[in-house]
Amino acid sequence: MALDYQLLLSLAVIHTLALASPGPDFVLVVKLASQERRQTALACALGLAVAITMHTILSLTGVSLVIKSSPNLYLAVQLMGASYLAWMGYGAIKSGIAHWRQQQALAVDVSPSQGLSSLQGFIQGMSTNLLNPKALVFFITLFSSLITPQVSITTKVAITALLFSLSLIWFSLIALVLSKPSVQQKLQRATPAINLLTGALFISVTLVIISRLI
Repeated sequence: MALDYQLLLSLAVIHTLALASPGPDFVLVVKLASQERRQTALACALGLAVAITMHTILSLTGVSLVIKSSPNLYLAVQLMGASYLAWMGYGAIKSGIAHWRQQQALAVDVSPSQGLSSLQGFIQGMSTNLLNPKALVFFITLFSSLITPQVSITTKVAITALLFSLSLIWFSLIALVLSKPSVQQKLQRATPAINLLTGALFISVTLVIISRLI
């Protein structure tokens, strides 16, 4: 069946705008790209793209809507996601404070930690997006508004490939730019601030999720 190019274009524009908006996915890539090996940052980008693909498939097949429609199941997803984001936020803030203290004590630049493997970067990227309940709601809302029963399987496959490609390209671009040695060198002194801002954003998202549960 023929592809719905107008639908694909609309989704491409909306998804690109969503990708460019500062959020947990964006700040995680910035954090890893500026502080870890390039391979780790690129693995994180791939993990985020894979998670977005999973959200896309779950939404297109109606699984996400089933989760959203089940109060107990959706509550469990929200609590799991909030707990993970809170844990990531705490870790980032703790790391930021440690880097700041080290800089104050040594009065020299702190080199990138390069402590995470590519697999750890991939897992962090995939988990951050996949366990974020806001991402689940975003895709449900997006697809329920634009995807009709008349949309062909071919178009749905194209949508899945499109969103994966856009996500991978965007996050990989950030990873490639910020992981350059010259850029990392310039951002070394900003490491504590980057970590603290990352932690603050993750904690803020957690608080928003929890506030909606109360």
